[in-house]
Amino acid sequence: MSPAHDERDGIRAAMQRILNGSPEHSDGALTIVALAIEAQVPRNALTQRHPGLRNEFYAHIKERGAVPDAETRLRAEIVQLKETIANKNEELARLREDVPALVRALNRLTAENEALLEQLQLPTPNVVPLQPQRRH
Repeated sequence: MSPAHDERDGIRAAMQRILNGSPEHSDGALTIVALAIEAQVPRNALTQRHPGLRNEFYAHIKERGAVPDAETRLRAEIVQLKETIANKNEELARLREDVPALVRALNRLTAENEALLEQLQLPTPNVVPLQPQRRH
């Protein structure tokens, strides 16, 4: 047998082990990476040398109605990201609601500061600035 034929046989055997739920060398995930690990071949054996076996593996997964692990992870991540976006949108709405009150407070404090500065300019100010004591 040629090395390529042996490799193909090894990949098919690994495919069956994964699909039967009895992997020996991998975690049994329904991914090309797990299949390559299970078959003990480099991943490019499936992506470049034997794309037909890769497609066959995906076809078996699709026939069984199984969702590949990568798709399951991505769907879970999408749900989590949508929740994060919703939370951020709520936070942004609260912050936007706070802006007018903060602007009013800033305007009030600015007006008070201006009034105090004007009092300091009067000949007999009601506010006396504190001078640090000088040491002799």
